[in-house]
Amino acid sequence: MRIADVLRSKGTEVATIAPTATVSELLAKLAESNIGAMVVVGDDGLAGIVSERDIVRRLNERGANALHAPVSEIMTTDVSTCRPDETVDHLTVLMTERRIRHVPVMSNGRLVGIVSIGDVVKSRMNELEHVQEQLEAYIVQG
Repeated sequence: MRIADVLRSKGTEVATIAPTATVSELLAKLAESNIGAMVVVGDDGLAGIVSERDIVRRLNERGANALHAPVSEIMTTDVSTCRPDETVDHLTVLMTERRIRHVPVMSNGRLVGIVSIGDVVKSRMNELEHVQEQLEAYIVQG
């Protein structure tokens, strides 16, 4: 299965935030959208990614003052990305090795989606269900 297949089933909408937004604004958007990470997009495109983990770490370091800091101070700038033509298996390895849960999908330098670890698990479950259905049909016909 390819990343494009995952995006086709889940959609390509990506929640983004500006690097100049405050951590407090970020928290509100995460809660409103019921998501765990947002892609940070600046004037030049993809600037970073910021997750709940990033917020927790900064709050632990600076306390409530961190809420007024810009997202650019807490975001991850070394962003792992993937392409729509890559396989879910490849993405699973990337997520496991880098210990990340959200990966932006890029095509020709443009952000075209985001895949979470939950999306990967769901796609794997769908594949296994399909294989099970095929095996059951084969057994019944046999």
